[in-house]
Amino acid sequence: MRVLGIEGTAWCASAALYDAETDSVLIESNPYEPDSGGIHPREAAEHMSEAIPGVVDAVLTAAENEHGPDAIDAVAFSKGPGLGPCLRTVGTAARSLAGALGVPLVGVNHMVAHLEIGRHRSGFENPVCLNASGANAHLLGYHDGRYRVLGETMDAGVGNAIDKFTRHVGWDHPGGPKVEAAARRYAEGSDGPGYLLDLPYVVKGMDFSFSGISSAANDASDDGVPVEEICFSLQEHVFAMLTEVSERALSLTGADELVLGGGVAQNDRLREMLASMCAARGAAFHAPEPRFLRDNAGMIAVLGAKMAEAGDTLPIAESAIDPNFRPDQVPVTWRSGESVARGRAPGGEQAVTDADRRGAEATVEFVAGGGGIGGGDDERRVSDAADRRVIKRRVSKEYRHPELDRTLRRDRTVAEARLTSEARRAGVPTPLVYDVDVPNATLTLQHVGDRDLAAVLDGGAERAAAVGRHLARLHEAGIVHGDPTTRNARVGQREDGDPRVTLIDFGLAYHTGHVEDHAMDLHVFEGSVRATAADPDPLIEAFEAGYGAVGDESVLDRLRDVEGRGRYR
Repeated sequence: MRVLGIEGTAWCASAALYDAETDSVLIESNPYEPDSGGIHPREAAEHMSEAIPGVVDAVLTAAENEHGPDAIDAVAFSKGPGLGPCLRTVGTAARSLAGALGVPLVGVNHMVAHLEIGRHRSGFENPVCLNASGANAHLLGYHDGRYRVLGETMDAGVGNAIDKFTRHVGWDHPGGPKVEAAARRYAEGSDGPGYLLDLPYVVKGMDFSFSGISSAANDASDDGVPVEEICFSLQEHVFAMLTEVSERALSLTGADELVLGGGVAQNDRLREMLASMCAARGAAFHAPEPRFLRDNAGMIAVLGAKMAEAGDTLPIAESAIDPNFRPDQVPVTWRSGESVARGRAPGGEQAVTDADRRGAEATVEFVAGGGGIGGGDDERRVSDAADRRVIKRRVSKEYRHPELDRTLRRDRTVAEARLTSEARRAGVPTPLVYDVDVPNATLTLQHVGDRDLAAVLDGGAERAAAVGRHLARLHEAGIVHGDPTTRNARVGQREDGDPRVTLIDFGLAYHTGHVEDHAMDLHVFEGSVRATAADPDPLIEAFEAGYGAVGDESVLDRLRDVEGRGRYR
C-alpha cells in the first residue's frame, strides 16, 4: 500500500508518500516563517493555501514517475487538532485529490500520528508517549481501544511557553533552537553544572503548568539577568518537569517503553534527560529522527496507511476538520492487544503487588518494625496487626540539575513527613511517620494496605468513593494532596471486612484553602482513573459522590472549569 499524506495543522505545509511494502517515506515540506513574533493565524493560512499545491504536486509527480498513474492507494490528511483555517485548506486539498484519484480518504489525528510514528520507528508495542511541541504537551498511553491522556499542560504548550520568553527578549520565531543554543553556550562556559535561577516548578500528578515559569523568566530578563543564564535555567526546569511526569506515567501504568514526539523533541537536552531517566529505570526510550519530530506529512502517511489497512476511512461528507480533535477521541482501529498498563488486558484487573511497586521518585523497602495503629476508613480506626514498616528513599535523579534535585528531594521529604501527619490528625487515613532523615531524603513509615488502588480499580466504586471522602476531609483541613493518583491510594480490609483505603505519598502536598487547588486535586485523581480503568465513568461518579457527601460542592463546580483548561477541551 502507498499512501499520500498531507499535513498542515499550523505552520508547515507538507506532503509525503509512504510505501508500506518498502517502509520508505518521501517528505516534501514548505514551512511558514513569520517575519517576527510567533505564528500569525491569517498569515499561516495564506501560506498553507499557497504552499500545499506545490508540495503535493512534488510528491505526486515522484510517485507517478516511479510507480505509474495508479501509484496512490489512499490519501490521508491531518484532521486536527490545529488552526482551523490551515486545517480547512488541507482538508479541501485531500478531498479533491482523493476524489480525482478515486481512492479512499483517511482523517488522521495529528497528535496520535506523533505517537504512532515513534511506535512504528522504534518497534515498541505499548509505549507511553510524551508529545512536546509548540502548542501541545501531554502524555498518552494505550488502553482499552483508545489512547488515554495520562497528563497534559493546563495552560500553554511547551514550545509556546518558551516562545513567550523569546518574544519578550526580541528573538524571532522559532525561539526553541535559540534558547537551546544559548543554554549550551552558558553550560559550556561554566565550571561545574552552572548556576541555576530559582524558577517555578509546577507538577500536579502528571499534569503540569508553564505559565508561571514563562513570566518568571521574563521578569528575570527585565531585572538584568544575562539571557544565556535564563535560557539555561528555563530549559533545566521545563524539561525536568516533562521528564518527571513521564516517569510518573511509566510508574502509574507499569510500562517500560517511552517514545518522544513533537517539534520540541528535537532539543538535545530534553532527549538527554529522558534517556537518562529511562536508563535508570530500566525502560526503553526512542526519539525518531528529526524529520519525523517537527510537523511533517510522513507521520500522517504512515498512520494513514495503518488506518486504511484497517478499513478506517472517511466518506467525503463526513470528513470535516476538527481544530480541537483530542487524541482520546480517536478509536484505535489499527491495533489491538494489551493495554499500556503492565499485566492488564483491556477490561481486566492488573496483578500488581508490593514487590512490583516502582515509584517515580523513590525506592521502597519493606522491613520488620514495631507495629502501631493502622489507618481507619471514614470515622473508624482499627488496629493494624502487620508488623511491617516502609523505608522510603527519594533517590537522586541524574537527569536533573544537582541543585534542583537537592531542593526537590529535600522539600518533598519535609512536606511528606509534615502533611502526612497533619492529614492523619484531620481524620484522613494515612500511614504513621516513624522517622525522618531530611539530609538523606528518607522516611520510615507504617506499612498500610495490601496493594495500590490501581491494581484493583475495575469495579472499585466503593473504594473510589472512599478516596473522594478522604480528599474532602483533607481539603476541609486546608491541605491539598498534590498527587492523588490511583497509585497513591492503598487498599486493604477492615476488621469488619469492608475495604479500607489509605492515602500515601504527600510529597507534593501543600497548605491552601483555595477552591481552585482543591479542584485540581480532584482532576488529578480522575485523570489517573480515566488513564487506567476499563470503565472509568462509574468510578468517577462514585468518587464525586463521595466527595460531595463530605466536602464543598463549589469544588465540584470548579472541577468542571479545570477540566476545560486541558489543551484539547
